[in-house]
Amino acid sequence: MKLKIKDKVLVTAGKDKGREGSIIKVLPSSSRVVVEGINKYKRHIKPRGKDQPGSILDRERPLPMANVALICPKCKKPTRIGFLVNKEGDKTRICRKCQEELI
Repeated sequence: MKLKIKDKVLVTAGKDKGREGSIIKVLPSSSRVVVEGINKYKRHIKPRGKDQPGSILDRERPLPMANVALICPKCKKPTRIGFLVNKEGDKTRICRKCQEELI
């Protein structure tokens, strides 16, 4: 997985194209991510007696990973992610535009 929780991303396709948000959940098995405040829908909850009244909740749906691009914290541009392996064998993520190491 190239994207991680708390990465800031730009949506590149769909109804929320051009909006930015941070990743709150990564679903590697389906190659999807949940981005805060993006791809929202309303969930209607049925009343379950007197203790739990019915309600309508706003939730975020997962987006395909191909529809988001990481925003580099250094150059502030949407970019692809590369990997760099140092001599000790540690693998780090790098920005493809500015070649800076991503945190």
